[in-house]
Amino acid sequence: MAVLYAREGADVAVVHLPQEQADAEETRRAVRAEGRRCLLLAGDLAEAAFCREVVEATVRELGGLNILVNNAAHLNSQLDLSQLSYEDWDRSFKVNVYAYYHLVQAARPHLKAGDAIIATASEEALKGSDTMIDYAAAKAALVNFTKSIAAHLAKDGIRANVVAPGPTWTVLNVADPNMPQEGLAHLGSEGPAGRVAQPEEIAPAYVYLASDADSSYTIGEIIAVTGGLTSTR
Repeated sequence: MAVLYAREGADVAVVHLPQEQADAEETRRAVRAEGRRCLLLAGDLAEAAFCREVVEATVRELGGLNILVNNAAHLNSQLDLSQLSYEDWDRSFKVNVYAYYHLVQAARPHLKAGDAIIATASEEALKGSDTMIDYAAAKAALVNFTKSIAAHLAKDGIRANVVAPGPTWTVLNVADPNMPQEGLAHLGSEGPAGRVAQPEEIAPAYVYLASDADSSYTIGEIIAVTGGLTSTR
């Protein structure tokens, strides 16, 4: 996503956890290879103050803000409802929903007509999940929040939309401590495509939603890139 934005001429700010520094630096090298600037911001978006700080740092260092992508997520699968702890529920909503709220509120004063807010949901938000219970619930809240604020933002010419990826091979999968290894091996095999997606297959949806020239009439919508999973259930 960051690389495709850079190819379209955007400077990019990437927010990451401190322990993800190596991955963040790899992303920065890729963005710079496209001839654009890349600002790395280390911290935890579950903290409201940090959400405000990253917006202000982006505006200060890159000279403005035109596209806000809420992509951070927390996932800790449960194989049974009895395993769902309050701590996991709380963390999921703080990262997946509260951070989005804080980022939107912090970014809004800097956005103008033609700019965009894009949230990352999941196929689980559209159909629920028996193993990703708190994750699915939080992502569903994210979808509804986006639809609820879209009309308010549209009055100022700002478009808010959602991308809902299906099974995609990212570090979120391996970061999930309860994801069965056999599940990883067959990720996405249950869908019509019969395979997992790669991030570069999802990223063009974000470019489309960021482009006012292409998506000026797309407001409060969900673009589901699921390999057919949500359309066949």
